[in-house]
Amino acid sequence: MRSATTPLDLLVPAPEHLPVDPAETRLAALYDEGTGSGVRLRANFVSTVDGGAWGPDHLSGSINDDADWRVFRVLRAAADVVLVGAGTARHEGYTALDRPESLPAAGDRPLELALVSRSGRVPQQLADGDRPPLVLTGEAGARTASRMVPADRVLTVASAHDPDEVDLRAGLAALADRGLRRVLCEGGPTLLAALLAEDLVDELCVTTSPCLVGPGPSRIVAASPAGAPGEAPAPAGIPATPPTPARLAHLLHAPSTGTLVARWLLR
Repeated sequence: MRSATTPLDLLVPAPEHLPVDPAETRLAALYDEGTGSGVRLRANFVSTVDGGAWGPDHLSGSINDDADWRVFRVLRAAADVVLVGAGTARHEGYTALDRPESLPAAGDRPLELALVSRSGRVPQQLADGDRPPLVLTGEAGARTASRMVPADRVLTVASAHDPDEVDLRAGLAALADRGLRRVLCEGGPTLLAALLAEDLVDELCVTTSPCLVGPGPSRIVAASPAGAPGEAPAPAGIPATPPTPARLAHLLHAPSTGTLVARWLLR
C-alpha cells in the first residue's frame, strides 16, 4: 500500500476581480505568451466536470458560458492562426474567422484558419467562402483539396512513413514559414491527441463547465477508433498518450456560475 508523504498547502489567496473590459487588458496579460520567435501552439478546450467534451447536442457550445467566451476571444485575438480538424470545422459550422472586436490583435493581418485533413475534403461553407482556409494534408488529400480551394492554400505535409498521412510537425513548420507562429488549436479531441503524442503542445487552456453529462461524450483528448462526432476515425498509429507533466499558470473562477478556467503549461 502506498504511504502518503506529500504535504498539502491550502491555497486561499485574496481574489482578484476581473470585470468585463472592452479591451480585456488584465485578462489578456494573463495569457501573454511573451516575445519568443519560434512556433508556439496553445490548445483551448471546454470540458464538463465528468470529462465530457460536448453536451447532448454533440456541440461544445452547449457546455460553455460567458466566462469561457471571454477567454475564447482573448485567445483568438492573440493568435495568428486557428488550427482545427476538418471534421470539427464541419460539425461545429466554422466559417472564415474575424478578429474579436475591441480587443488588441496579435497583428494587422486577418486571423487565418488552418484545417488538418487526411482526405483533403474542405467543408463546403469554407470552400465557397471569400477567405478559404489553409489545408494541411498528405499527398492524396492535396489532390482533393486543390479542387476545392486555391492551390496556394494547400500545404502538402506528408508523413515520411505514409505519404497520405499528415505530418503535424511539418505542418506547424509550414505555417511558420507563412509567418503564422502563434497557433491556437480549438479541436477536436482526436487532433489534440495526435498533437500531444508528437509533443507539439506548449500549453493547454481548459474551461471546466459546472455540469455533468454522463457517459457518451469523448474526453478532450480522444484517440479512440470511433473518433469524435464529425471527425474521421483516429489514425491507428496514434499511441496512448503517456502522463505529461503540466504546470498550472493560473486558475480563474466565475463565482456566479462556478466555471473554472485554467491555463496549464506543458513546456
